Amino acid sequence: MGMRRGLLLFFTLIAMCSPCFAIKIGLQTQVNKTFIGASTKAEVINCDTNKLIFVMEKMKGYEMKPYRGVIAIKVDGQWNKMRADKIIIKPEENGFLSVKRKWYRGNFKIINDGLGLTVINDIPLEKYLRGVVPSEMPSSWEHEAHKAQAIAARSYAIANRGKRAKYGYDLKDTPEDQAYGGASAEKSNTNDAVEETTGIVLVCQGKIVPAYYSASAGGKTKTGGQVWSADLPFLKSVPSFDDGIKKNGHGVGMSQYGANNLAKRGYNAYQILKYFYANTKFARVRGEY
Repeated sequence: MGMRRGLLLFFTLIAMCSPCFAIKIGLQTQVNKTFIGASTKAEVINCDTNKLIFVMEKMKGYEMKPYRGVIAIKVDGQWNKMRADKIIIKPEENGFLSVKRKWYRGNFKIINDGLGLTVINDIPLEKYLRGVVPSEMPSSWEHEAHKAQAIAARSYAIANRGKRAKYGYDLKDTPEDQAYGGASAEKSNTNDAVEETTGIVLVCQGKIVPAYYSASAGGKTKTGGQVWSADLPFLKSVPSFDDGIKKNGHGVGMSQYGANNLAKRGYNAYQILKYFYANTKFARVRGEY
């Protein structure tokens, strides 16, 4: 009970301005072919000239591959050279794009960098998070744990923008960064958790923190210095409330099992996050995402 009261004392919400942006997520990197589809008609546009190249039919798959420095597309059994090494695919309003047997919101950017095709999902941040929360945490878990996950994932994404810039995107869609299943992963309850925390991030010393988390810490979380090269002021070692769960992941920051167990005890998302991330405050980034 004492810890719970202490957490309440530290809850502060401050305003922070941020430019409008989307986030770029790498779905496939330097592959020798890919298969793209759309739920609606979709325009294929040359990134360099901004001119329309082709219109994809709805609910029809198209194979693409790198070809002599540009991108080739297979249409009705025939290969066609698109005379562009970078293209954008834009579905009609409220349309979805598909790759890897999943549906995604936003647009696709496809690049031929000479080593293969890289498929990038260019998507507003808040819509990206809809595909992260249920991919990182079971949708059957507690709502306050989902809200904590949404805030941690949002903070991590913003703090790590540009992390994979050499490939042309910000983050991978795997647990190397954050698991992201696109619109195919979305659940109504986890979408609600994202919406209820819109724009809220964790801040330490005036900067949005990369809010590291893992499935379980095996009883006690680790400091940054115990796992990586240096300690960070927002990462302290604390009991992880996941006793009995085998350690899974680096054990730094929030334990996802621990967050769910705390939520079951009545802690809200902000209390959970203040417990796992020391010396932090909450900020709301403003703008469109």
